[in-house]
Parts: sequence; C-alpha cells; structure tokens
Amino acid sequence: MASIRREVSIGIPAEQFWEALKDVGALHTKLVPGFVTDCRLEDGARIVTFANGIVARELIVDIDDSARRLAWAAVGGRMTHHNASAQVFAEGPQRSRLVWIADLLPHELAPLVAAMMEQGLAAMKKMLEPANKSV
Repeated sequence: MASIRREVSIGIPAEQFWEALKDVGALHTKLVPGFVTDCRLEDGARIVTFANGIVARELIVDIDDSARRLAWAAVGGRMTHHNASAQVFAEGPQRSRLVWIADLLPHELAPLVAAMMEQGLAAMKKMLEPANKSV
C-alpha cells in the first residue's frame, strides 16, 4: 500500500485553520478554491470536483474537534483503497501546521495523488495565509 505524508506550515492560528478544514462541504470556497471547483454534501459523504476534472466521492469518517483531525475515505473510481486524514497542530499563537496522510492502492496512483496533495497544500497556503491575500 502506498502511504503519502505531506505537511504545510501556515501563518494563522490553529483554530482558524481547523475551522476552514472541518467545514467539509466548503472545500471550494473556504480551504482550496481553484484546486477544488465544486463540493456538495450527500448522505455522509462529499462529492468533490477537482480542477483537473477528477470527481471523487469521499466518505467522512470522523471530524474530531479536540484533536483538530478530519478523516475520510474515497470510494469508487480507479482506487481500490483510499483513506486519508488531515490534522492541524499549533506551532505558536499565530502559526499552525497541517499534516495530511493518504494511504491508497494501487501503488501506481501514488504519484498522481502525491501531486494533487502538493497542489492542495499550495492552495491552502494561498487561501489562508494573510501574506498571500491581496489587499
């Protein structure tokens, strides 16, 4: 099984980062606009449309406010297995770090998923970090 781990540090309080991450139906407006073009909720899942045209059905496994951790699993499509989590950690009063881990099969899809995770982290940083927002 391929396991991919990526991290990003962003200059905002952890609670602010968590508020954007845990709003599972607002990826395209609050967290990663441009990377995700649409997201809609349906019966315990979200249907995510990515900028590259991929559409994924992601089951929401857990939203843990005390740990600031979101877990989900993509079902259907080309993957035979996919589970992921993203967790926000405080790095001080005005800085936080997101750790995103995805486990998936088949292995051959790991480069695609890793590249998409990198794009997602860049979109988060662009959206959330005050220095990246235009005045």
